[in-house]
Amino acid sequence: MKTIPRIESAPSRPFPPTGVTWMDVARTVLNGETISREMALKVLQSPDGELMQILAAAYEVRKEAFGNTVQLYYLMNVKSGLCPEDCHYCSQSKVSKAQIEKYPMLSQERIVAGAKRAAEHMACTFCLVASGRGPTERELGHVINAVKEIKETVGIRVCACLGILKDGQAERLKEAGVDRYNHNLNTSEDYHEEMCTTHTFADRVRTNEEIQEAGISTCSGGIIGMGETDEDVVSLAFSLRDLGAESIPVNFLIPFEGTPFGHIRQLNPRYCLKALAMFRFVNPTSELRIAGGREVHLRTLQPLGLYAANSIFVSDYLTSKGQEASADFQMIEDMGFEIVQPAYAHKEDSAETDNTAMSTSS
Repeated sequence: MKTIPRIESAPSRPFPPTGVTWMDVARTVLNGETISREMALKVLQSPDGELMQILAAAYEVRKEAFGNTVQLYYLMNVKSGLCPEDCHYCSQSKVSKAQIEKYPMLSQERIVAGAKRAAEHMACTFCLVASGRGPTERELGHVINAVKEIKETVGIRVCACLGILKDGQAERLKEAGVDRYNHNLNTSEDYHEEMCTTHTFADRVRTNEEIQEAGISTCSGGIIGMGETDEDVVSLAFSLRDLGAESIPVNFLIPFEGTPFGHIRQLNPRYCLKALAMFRFVNPTSELRIAGGREVHLRTLQPLGLYAANSIFVSDYLTSKGQEASADFQMIEDMGFEIVQPAYAHKEDSAETDNTAMSTSS
């Protein structure tokens, strides 16, 4: 974890009833202290008139860990639908009647092509996601071969999301070159059974722990707007802190027609921004990503999310479309932020420099 220094005091109007300012909350975090669950709940339940002060405070925390940089991720659904789990939010689950495209694992050629598209979109990380409870041995071997080719030909960071892993599978993914593994906790432990009955919250925690033990970076986040309480959202944020998640994608429920949660409409842009700020206060040095539902729920307030979050998905999601990559690039530029240059781009620059030097010397 990064060491966070103190910041100088900054005036801010107090919010009722404690007389504590939002910048005081930022100073608490920047002094290396953990805010209380009560204070995290106050962020979510604060008056809308306090929103800009909350975002300003969250920005102080975000800036200390990540400056004005934004990391781009590119997502590819390499296996769609056909899932035996009953996650009520998911258009790919066995209980979903949503009209989506369903297909088995894509060919290695198409997966590698997806990684190349990710590089074209300036993404630092290519995320390959497969529906299902967990990979079969054949599917795991297929992914491993694709990852090896991606590492050899593209060089981009790879995040795999394949579900619950069996013994030894995490180590094999690590050996193949997988840099990060995504397995979301999704919601609080208390609300999990309302969201899914075919696996437990403990199953999800255990998979994340196995990933960490294998030496793979942990990516785990959740979904907001599934009918959970504010207390559930706070509990999720603290569970991710306890887990030590290095990367936290915050999704906002897209209520697909035909899913058990398809009728739920409980979000507005202001609440979504408060949630992002709360996650930043609770997890100050974790990469915080605005994930699925960004365009649907933040709408015209999307740019403000970058005051708390330092990462977004560029292009599309699993079974829903995102906004055009050019719009994301423009949004980042308009906010005065800078896109993180992928590591593989630096390698290409170095190779070109080396080749030029060789040509000159010869």
